[in-house]
Amino acid sequence: MKHVLSLATLYPSPASPRFGIFVAQSLEALAQRGDWRVSVINPIGLPPLALGRYRPLADLPQRAEEGGITVHRPRFTLIPRIGARRNAAAIARAALPLVRQIHAATPIDLIDAQFFFPDGPAAAIIAKAMGLPLSIKARGSDITYWGKQDFARRQMLEAAEAAEGLLAVSRDLAQRMAAMGMAPDKITLHYTGLDRDRFRPLAHPQLRRQLTRELGLPLPDAAPLLVSVGALIERKGQAIAIAALADLPEARLVLVGKGEDEPRLRARAAGLGLAERVLFAGVIDHDVMPLLLSAADVMVLPSADEGLANAWVEALACGTPVVTCDVGGARELITSEVAGRLVARTPEAVAEGVRALLASPPPREAVAALADGFSWQANAAALAAHYEGLVARA
Repeated sequence: MKHVLSLATLYPSPASPRFGIFVAQSLEALAQRGDWRVSVINPIGLPPLALGRYRPLADLPQRAEEGGITVHRPRFTLIPRIGARRNAAAIARAALPLVRQIHAATPIDLIDAQFFFPDGPAAAIIAKAMGLPLSIKARGSDITYWGKQDFARRQMLEAAEAAEGLLAVSRDLAQRMAAMGMAPDKITLHYTGLDRDRFRPLAHPQLRRQLTRELGLPLPDAAPLLVSVGALIERKGQAIAIAALADLPEARLVLVGKGEDEPRLRARAAGLGLAERVLFAGVIDHDVMPLLLSAADVMVLPSADEGLANAWVEALACGTPVVTCDVGGARELITSEVAGRLVARTPEAVAEGVRALLASPPPREAVAALADGFSWQANAAALAAHYEGLVARA
């Protein structure tokens, strides 16, 4: 059994159980195959005084068994907002002694980074020190946001040059990586996965009433129901979705997620007289998400940028068409009007796309069939093949 050591700043923990859940699901599926041992280093950045939201992170155990994987959580000093340029080096310094211990106990065959910044440059330092091959995965904002920061771009390009192989979650993202200066022949497409047992169309007639009880949100049976899934941050476009509601009489919009934009979004809904029709669900249990997506008529996500949003895939798998913008890998999923609509990033265009789907809703089973190629088993098989190739060439 070969052994991969994966560095992942995006990873769930008891303090943030939904944070980076898709990373854990991918690595857990790989571990379940039985041909790769998986160890995870989830570095925890803490400021000199770990107060407020950092306190639960400081209290996390240094090592835990989670989902069949040993997860190590070394600490590094984080300077909030201004310390990003030094985070990769700080992570590497904190993690390298632990990597040496793990390697001594169970030899490591490959170092892996699950996000391109700061994980990629940190993993490159570790891989060089250990004399091991390196793989780095790009997921979206690591390229589209950090790639615009000169210091981060330089660090990422150096890490990409040192890596034996790179992964991208969409063809669009792979093209962006190449445009940055990364070697195209190193880049492999690696789509996200999906829990097919959980995410499927659920047609129970009392679904909205059940959700009303569980979430404490009024979800009328007859009103059009829109759901937007994503962190409440500007680039996800929830403010645009709220403004679109003004042109969609009686419709309700449920925002799933938390984030720094929540006060502004609540104020926007109130200012437009839509407070009663914009419902903030916060972070919901993963078992409830398929219920909500199945109860919805449309999933709306007017993002400014994406890699390939897991929320798109999960909505389609539940039979719910998607209205989103022509960003990232959207064209790789929204390939027909059965899947939804690609629209301009304006309230008017979003409302028009939603109206078209409400007027002529595609059959839910046909929508769900568009996600048939996605599963965590397929994701893990592709990941194992990628790792095997890198180790064989090293």
